Amino acid sequence: MYEISIEDSFDAAHCLRNYEGDCQRLHGHTYRVRVCFRTDKLDSLGMAIDFRQAKSALKSTLDYMDHHYINELPEFLDQNPTAENIARFIFDRVRSVESSIHCVSVWETPTSCATYYPES
Repeated sequence: MYEISIEDSFDAAHCLRNYEGDCQRLHGHTYRVRVCFRTDKLDSLGMAIDFRQAKSALKSTLDYMDHHYINELPEFLDQNPTAENIARFIFDRVRSVESSIHCVSVWETPTSCATYYPES
């Protein structure tokens, strides 16, 4: 099995609905995102997935969210934009163009991260 990972970041604002604490107020983060891809085969060049292809799949999703108020995006009108839900959203969007995706991790701060991967 081979695994490759890419990382990128985006800036956005959000607030957590029905949360008792500071995060109920509008605030922003520089989110760091890691996406891991897995495959048991290499292509004819010896690559699991071309890093350029992986980065492109992630970039379009992060561009969609960058410098937005996440709560107002259609995908988050009915769910809280928690790191967990953002990770799943990114996973689903990237999977639509790159099926070898394994998991997505989203950091709201340098020390706090949530990871999503589907059940086997």
